[in-house]
Amino acid sequence: QFPFGRRLPCDIYWHGVSFHDNDIFSGQVNKFPGMTEMVRKITLSRAVRTMQDLFPLEYNFYPRSWILPEEFPLFVDEVRMMKDSDPSWKPTFIVKPDGGCQGDGIYLIKDPSDIRLTGSIQSRPAVVQEYICKPLLVDKLKFDIRLYVLLKSLEPLEIYIAKDGLSRFCTEPYQEPTLKNLHQVFMHLTNYSLNIHSGNFIHSDNVNTGSKRTFSSILCRLSSRGADVKKLWSDIISLVIKTIIALTPELKVYYQSDIPAGKPGPTCFQILGFDILLMKNLKPMLLEVNANPSMRIEHEQELSPGVFENVPSPVDEEVKVAVIRDTLRLVDPQKKKRKDVQYNYVLWYRCQTLEEASEAKEEAREAGDGGERGGSRSPEAGLPSLCLKQVFPKYARQFSYLRLVDRVAALFIRFLGVKGTTKLGPTGFRTFIRNCKLSNSNFSMASVDILYIDITRRWNSMGIDHKESGMCLQAFVEAFFCLAQKKYKSLPLHEQVASLIDFCEYHLAALDEKRLVCGRG
Repeated sequence: QFPFGRRLPCDIYWHGVSFHDNDIFSGQVNKFPGMTEMVRKITLSRAVRTMQDLFPLEYNFYPRSWILPEEFPLFVDEVRMMKDSDPSWKPTFIVKPDGGCQGDGIYLIKDPSDIRLTGSIQSRPAVVQEYICKPLLVDKLKFDIRLYVLLKSLEPLEIYIAKDGLSRFCTEPYQEPTLKNLHQVFMHLTNYSLNIHSGNFIHSDNVNTGSKRTFSSILCRLSSRGADVKKLWSDIISLVIKTIIALTPELKVYYQSDIPAGKPGPTCFQILGFDILLMKNLKPMLLEVNANPSMRIEHEQELSPGVFENVPSPVDEEVKVAVIRDTLRLVDPQKKKRKDVQYNYVLWYRCQTLEEASEAKEEAREAGDGGERGGSRSPEAGLPSLCLKQVFPKYARQFSYLRLVDRVAALFIRFLGVKGTTKLGPTGFRTFIRNCKLSNSNFSMASVDILYIDITRRWNSMGIDHKESGMCLQAFVEAFFCLAQKKYKSLPLHEQVASLIDFCEYHLAALDEKRLVCGRG
């Protein structure tokens, strides 16, 4: 550990909280710029909602959500309309503070009028979601799943999922929410940091029992009951990939701001904690994504009043040690060097003449290997097989059609102009419209300016980010959707957006070609 920094560069930097823990200019760092902001409850909800607008069926794994305080009137109106259309609908809602963690400030309500609006919601924005009333139960208890996901690269996108995770249990038998039991957090909230304070919490040395178990033990139990575990895993993989696809557009904007193309800078990777709830019918639902999942492999045990000691947790150790070990194996900078050496071996043994063999042997020696057949034993030879399974680009073909907002973000970044910024100015927006040939007699440049001002003003009034003036990516996406709907009126939204992207990319490619020809001239 170097609490006061280190002069010599490192291969890998392991930051505790965010990308900005230290200023670094090379190597790899275990945080992406902007990730902490992107997985906050409001930002995540907005990103998923954009995808739900485009692909409602593909993104039905995230509960219906409203952002408070700005969408409180909308929340009230929509709930009233749904109740009027279906009088038997008796919903429960869960309110989650935007910056909250470990269950802090979460509460359940039966009606919008129950939201605690006095002061706190104004100073502490929140997300209110439809509560999942019919979760899968094990031993009559509600539980959630913490899965560890490695985002190894943003461009190209590379995602790994750990083959095992943690199942975290409530400590009171579950009952569907009523006015009488809404306040019983040990029944409704699965957060480990809450339930550990329950008198019913069970620390177990066995991964199959207790209030925290391995996910694999739950899968074994489900399999023994005849459940289709293979389909469940497939659904979870799909949920993870789709969620990261929803997050990547804005992450790329943060990335180019902190690590501008063409300048020296680190590459990034990050372990994320996905919290997933299984419904009674085994449909996985996304609860939230954690940018800094706890990697502790011990828990506090009270020896006497006020006296605690740290005790090893076999369940945590089994899952988390493998995740960190294999993350380091996957990002190991020496791995590429070893592959290059192996390639030299192949060249060497394919040589046809003694002279060629001598030259290849010398090259292998310079690459850091003795050049002797067999070489030294691989550092990974004694390690278990990887617990992290690649899911992207492995399944890229199945999900590439969802990456429309990624392409919109690429247009946004192209017209940002000043390196290091995350907001588009009015000149940049006008240039985008002009270069993509989007203005005409029905949509003048004056209309372009009005569109820019209206959308930018509304997004800035939400308090998204006042450090810079201009149009943020979410506002640009909204403007882009608006332009697509005007230009391609008869198509569904995702086809409208795809058609406008193709149109813009075609004109920009033609412009680039023209500039290239002029440059050669």
